[in-house]
Amino acid sequence: MEPILNFFKERPAIAAIITFAVGLLLGLLLAWYPFAVTWIDQPVDNLRADLRMEYMSMTVDSFRVNGDLTLATKRYNDLGAFAFQTFQDLKANPGKVDPVLLQIFETQMTDAGVMKPTGDAPTPTTPGFSLGTALLWGAVIALLLVGLGAGFYLFRGGTRRSGAPLTAAQQAADMSRSVEKTDYSAVASTPPVAQYVTTYVLGDDLFDDSFSIDSQAGEFLGECGVGISETIGVGDPKKVTAFEVWMFDKNDIQTVTKVLMSPHAFNDPSFRTKLESKGEMFLVEPHKQMMLETQTLQMVVTVVDSQFGQGALPSNSYFDRITLELAIWSK
Repeated sequence: MEPILNFFKERPAIAAIITFAVGLLLGLLLAWYPFAVTWIDQPVDNLRADLRMEYMSMTVDSFRVNGDLTLATKRYNDLGAFAFQTFQDLKANPGKVDPVLLQIFETQMTDAGVMKPTGDAPTPTTPGFSLGTALLWGAVIALLLVGLGAGFYLFRGGTRRSGAPLTAAQQAADMSRSVEKTDYSAVASTPPVAQYVTTYVLGDDLFDDSFSIDSQAGEFLGECGVGISETIGVGDPKKVTAFEVWMFDKNDIQTVTKVLMSPHAFNDPSFRTKLESKGEMFLVEPHKQMMLETQTLQMVVTVVDSQFGQGALPSNSYFDRITLELAIWSK
């Protein structure tokens, strides 16, 4: 699940396309099946052929009883273009209807100018799942698949094949995915309930990675993350000289924070004074570990890799990149 979430986080355009496609499909399915429109009080000319004959039979029988030519005319005309052919079908297969009554009805309606041939009756259209509906669904699904494929190509494969450079966030995500997480089975009595890798690359000025901490049963335990704490110098991109690593415990009243500092910031009294209120300060060194602890959680932060930028600023004063592993245990 984590790689999928990271993939969508780094590619919001693809996430938007897939969300739209899934929403559209669910909307169509819900509208067609559980919340489909129920047809009531349809015009009688929308009835099936056998039901139209039944209706015509009742019209003839009613005319026999009340002799109301106006009412019989209305009922006959209600069948619209199907009226004449329906009556002819009834004459050919009268069933329980007396043929004499049919002859009388036909004579009366003909004399009144109501009954006359109308040509071939049209094919009725009734609601339901038809070949046309199936083809429509097929076209919608095909269109969505094409759109998803095009979006995936444009926002991932197409960008890379065209030689366009990856963003700093994309580079960082690739680096995080390539890191092999620490196997704690040999050094810890229980495996961590959560284990994450996060990477910062120079140019990702909005770097602020956060993760949910959940138990094996899916219970929410808290959150953790890493963000930019302090920069040095001016201009773009930002030159990050310190990061904040934090952990929130739902059973605790405060968020625990540690500050990871470049060698220059760690040894500079002005930076130490500025950052000491944010939490305990640590010098970033390769493979260095530090622990954050709350009432019910423990988190081990490991510096997997780091590299400092080169330029006009003091040596080892800002990060070109840094990769951290966060491993969390429940006490």
